[in-house]
Amino acid sequence: MDNLKLYHALRRVPDDAKRPIQAGRLKGKTDINPMWRLKSLTEQFGPCGIGWKYVIEQQWMEPGSDGEMAAFCNISLYIKNAEGQWSDAIPGTGGSAFIAKERSGLYTSDECYKMALTDAISVACKALGMGADVYWDADRTKYTDTPALPQQGNLQPSKSAVPDPQKPAAPSAAPADQPSKVVDLPRPQQSAYEYIVESVSVQNGMSSQSTTAVLKDSSGKSVKVFARGVHEALKYGVPLVNVKISLKKQGTVAFHYLESYEVAGTGQCAA
Repeated sequence: MDNLKLYHALRRVPDDAKRPIQAGRLKGKTDINPMWRLKSLTEQFGPCGIGWKYVIEQQWMEPGSDGEMAAFCNISLYIKNAEGQWSDAIPGTGGSAFIAKERSGLYTSDECYKMALTDAISVACKALGMGADVYWDADRTKYTDTPALPQQGNLQPSKSAVPDPQKPAAPSAAPADQPSKVVDLPRPQQSAYEYIVESVSVQNGMSSQSTTAVLKDSSGKSVKVFARGVHEALKYGVPLVNVKISLKKQGTVAFHYLESYEVAGTGQCAA
């Protein structure tokens, strides 16, 4: 059995299925037509539901910054082999904006779950090698932001790196009678801070509730945090101590997660 047979059959994306993104945050990256993926799956395995299928495992919302909200979708993709046996689940996670901040204000998309599903299918298909040449090549995708390295032939040694024979070399260590320079190393960041609750809102999801709050520290800097469930202790003006906030990432969205806190003066803790 050739383990790379399917990979090689799916790796190349035809030019008419690729589109360079001309504007926005993803400018210069490549968009692959989602219908090409569905066509390729059908060519290799047969019609959807007969030779391949997917199951939506979970759909949910996560808050972002400045009032933005993102929708996510987890799927399991299944393909059938030549003997008629279904494969194990091939997982895929996708995301899309539900509420996006634009120049004219906040925009709400009524197609966020559909777009998140399309993204999840593309992620699962990538595990089969679909579109591999786009992701592997020097071409930039939505997941790569690192600029290409210069060609080896263009590398020139820096003049400052070439030693000057007329200039004496610097001593490798300070003389014994000269005091050493003391350098202040950065202190480790503390995990607990003092905060005041500025605002609180509760979001009702499809199967659960979540809380979004804006907290202001003693220096006046505000941070928007997300916590699962309803937190009755979080009210406007309530002071918090021993607050632990972590930065999490779901798909392409990063957000601050409120892991634990204590209401000042009461000893009331929550996580």
